[in-house]
Amino acid sequence: MKQFTYTITDPVGIHARPAGMLVKAAKAVDSTVTVVKEDGKSAVAVKLMALMGLGIKQGDTVTVTVEGANEEADFVTMEKFFQENL
Repeated sequence: MKQFTYTITDPVGIHARPAGMLVKAAKAVDSTVTVVKEDGKSAVAVKLMALMGLGIKQGDTVTVTVEGANEEADFVTMEKFFQENL
């Protein structure tokens, strides 16, 4: 399992459009991607409503875990996605 922390910079946080983009990116990798909010709430990144239910806003810091057979490459992919889109 690999993980990184990221502070959300998107003005709307992880809401409808950015959450949809995250779901699409998470479905494209082989590993399981989980987003954990500072308060301990978490959601698997392929579940749109669960992600939106976390209520992640701009300035919130999340921990993203990547776990699976291809986690090294998937970790790099997800970290790049967060930096470019969220």
